[in-house]
Amino acid sequence: MKNILFVASECVPFIKTGGLADVVGSLPKYINKEEFDVRVMLPKYMALSESHKAQMKYLTHFYMDLAWRNQYVGVFQLDYDGITFYFIDNEYYFAGPTPYGNIYEDVEKFAFFSKASLSVLGLVGFKPDIIHCHDWQTGLLPVYLKDRFIEGDFYKEIKTVFTIHNLKFQGVWDVKTVKDITGLSEYYFTPDKLEAYGDANYLKGGIVYSDFITTVSNSYSDEIKMPFYGEGLDGLINARSNALEGIVNGIDYEEYNPETDEMISKNYNLNNFRKEKIKNKRMLQQELGLEINDKVFMIGIVSRLTDQKGFDLIDYCIEEICAKDVQLVILGTGEEKYENLFRHYQWKYPERVSANIFYSNERAHKIYAACDAFLMPSLFEPCGLSQLISLRYGTVPIVRETGGLKDTVQPYNEFEGTGTGFSFQNYNAHEMLSTINYAKKVFFSKKREWNKIIDRGMSKDFSWNNSAKKYEELYKNL
Repeated sequence: MKNILFVASECVPFIKTGGLADVVGSLPKYINKEEFDVRVMLPKYMALSESHKAQMKYLTHFYMDLAWRNQYVGVFQLDYDGITFYFIDNEYYFAGPTPYGNIYEDVEKFAFFSKASLSVLGLVGFKPDIIHCHDWQTGLLPVYLKDRFIEGDFYKEIKTVFTIHNLKFQGVWDVKTVKDITGLSEYYFTPDKLEAYGDANYLKGGIVYSDFITTVSNSYSDEIKMPFYGEGLDGLINARSNALEGIVNGIDYEEYNPETDEMISKNYNLNNFRKEKIKNKRMLQQELGLEINDKVFMIGIVSRLTDQKGFDLIDYCIEEICAKDVQLVILGTGEEKYENLFRHYQWKYPERVSANIFYSNERAHKIYAACDAFLMPSLFEPCGLSQLISLRYGTVPIVRETGGLKDTVQPYNEFEGTGTGFSFQNYNAHEMLSTINYAKKVFFSKKREWNKIIDRGMSKDFSWNNSAKKYEELYKNL
C-alpha cells in the first residue's frame, strides 16, 4: 500500500474559490483504494461551515518555530466520503471570511501552512510516500522538505509532486520579508532557486524542488514553455520539462449528472434529451424573466468575469451577440467593468439578457442544463471545468483553442460529421463572433446535425476515472 498526501489551500465541500477545490475534493475518491491510501491536508479556516467544524476530531497540538516566531499548530481530523482529511489550526493565520486576503499576509500564512503540514506527519501516524502539492500556496513545502526535514529518517524517502493549476498566480513578495518569514537561509534566494526578477517566488520554489511537476491539461504543459503563456517562468519550465506532464482534469460524474441532478427542473439522459432537455430551457426562461421561446438560441456563461476568461472579446461585440434570435445568460462575479457591462445589457434587452452577478451552485447547474450553447473564449485556460460540465449536460461548448479547451472540445466538422463543439483559434473578437454565428446557423437550419453534436458530447467520458489512472501511474513511477 502506497501512502499519498494531498496538501492544498482549498477543497470541496469545505472551502472553494475556484477549480483547484474541485480537483482536490474529487481526485482522491477516484484513486484505487486497494493500492493507495490517499489523505488530504487543509488549513482550518474560520470560514469553514460550523457543521463541518462540529464533525472534526481534535488530534493534537504543539508549537513550531517559523524563523524567530513560535507558533501554535493544532491538528484536527475529519473522515468524509471515505477520505481522511487533516486540518491545520491556527486562528491567527486562518481567521477572516475568505481563505485568501492581502498577498503580504498570505505569504506568511502559507509559509506557516507548508511547514506545519510537514511537522504534523509524525504525530498523526501517517507517513506519506508521496506528498502531492497544489499551486503556489504549497510551493514552499518541497523547499522545506529538502532543507531541514530531509535530515530526519522519517522524511528521507518522501517524494513530492507539484501541480500547477494556474501559472499566473505565483505568490511573489520581496526577498527580505520572505527570508524573515520562512527562516530559510541566504542559499535559497538565488535565481536558480526561489528568487525571480528580484523577488521571492513561492511557485518557483515548488517547481525547482519537486520531484515531478504536472499541469492540468496536455496543451497547457506545452503552452507554458512559451513566453506568452509562461508568465516569466518559461525558461525554468523548459529546464524541467523532462519532469513535466499534463494530465487533464476530470469532473465528478456523481455531482454532474443530468439524469439524477436534483438542482435542475427536468432530468434527462443521452436517450431522451431531444424531448426532455428543452423543458429546462423553458423553466429557466420563466425563472429569469426572459421571453419563453423554444426557438431562440440560448447561450450560457458561468465564469469569473476577468480578462483571462476572454470577456474583452465579448465586450467588443456584445451588441452583435445579443441579436434578436439569441438569449444570453451570465452567472458570476469579477471585474467591475464586466459586471456593469452585463447589467447594462440586461437593462437594455430585458427579454434577451439575464445578468446574475453573484455565484450560486444551483443556478449554475440550471444554466448547464437549460442552455443550447456555452461560451468560453479564454485568453488562456489551464484546464477549465465548465466545458466538461456543459458537454456532460448536452450544452454545446463554443471555445477558443487553448490549454484544456483545446484538449477536450473537438471542433465540429460538417463534412465528416465529427466534433463535440465549436472552436476558434486566434484571440480575436470577430473570429469568436463568426464562430458563434456558425454555431447558430447549425442550430437553426440543421437540427439533426446539432443533436448529433450533443450526442457525441454526452457520450464522451470526462470523469476522473481516466485521469486518476494517469496519476496512479505517475505515483508508481516515482
